[in-house]
Amino acid sequence: MKKSNQTNIHGKPLESCSYDPLTGFFRNGCCDTDKNDVGSHTVCVILTEEFLKFSKDAGNDLSTPRPEYNFLGLLPGQKWCLCANRWLEAHEAGLAPPVLTESTNLKTLDIIDFDTIVKYSLN
Repeated sequence: MKKSNQTNIHGKPLESCSYDPLTGFFRNGCCDTDKNDVGSHTVCVILTEEFLKFSKDAGNDLSTPRPEYNFLGLLPGQKWCLCANRWLEAHEAGLAPPVLTESTNLKTLDIIDFDTIVKYSLN
């Protein structure tokens, strides 16, 4: 897989988030972003059952398979590049999933402040 040339929230090279399932706006395993990524898929998380239910209830069902989009559906425990705004909404609801900060893009800090996101860090 192609390595990212972008930066994480610590100012270091962005590490991959997940190749299985293959994640990222560009489906390259990294939470890379550019101006075309209007959802800012920049936060690498470990999905929880509570978050998946929250996201489904909020109108973004990530757990149901969608074969027409070659999407198998996500499960608790899997890593995923999540939209920064959705993570922030989940945080405000007390349901934000844990974050892998080495794999979370620096652009996340345009939406979520550093101190808030590192409280959820697993690394």
